[in-house]
Amino acid sequence: MRVYVPLTLSGLAEAYKTGELGAGPLLAYAVTPALREWYLSDDIEELEYAALNRAALASLRLLAADAGAARRRVVVAVDVADGAAVADPDRALDPSALGEVRVAGTVRLAKAAAVHVDSDDAEEDVTAAADALDAADAGDDDAQFVVDGAEDHELLWYATQEIPNLVGLGG
Repeated sequence: MRVYVPLTLSGLAEAYKTGELGAGPLLAYAVTPALREWYLSDDIEELEYAALNRAALASLRLLAADAGAARRRVVVAVDVADGAAVADPDRALDPSALGEVRVAGTVRLAKAAAVHVDSDDAEEDVTAAADALDAADAGDDDAQFVVDGAEDHELLWYATQEIPNLVGLGG
């Protein structure tokens, strides 16, 4: 099963150093029954793209909570065993939890299929979106417009071999 783990660049650097995305339960996003119902599509690529975007929003939340983090959203696509990722049935109807799963056990970075990261030119919009997130959550339409501005930037795809360069450890 493919899951999308939200991180920051500093979180990705830590994962690169330790070889692990973290010990479970780890928050991730995947194609869940609730996501399928919400997205109204049977196209697996579209559904995975929706899960990736949900993880990108979660990455934005991590940035909002960490003022010192580089203002670029990061999502790691990881393949885990079927059954390792489980949706919380108590949150199935919560719109903010669409696609959300918990991955049990340790998730090794070696299981990553790819890394998705904002380009440099997204930083200004991502910074503004992180700053506006609380107001958007409180129902401020102008703030939601700013948050949506970050979503206008597509995350770039990187092979896992490129992680050292992404986190500044490459030579």
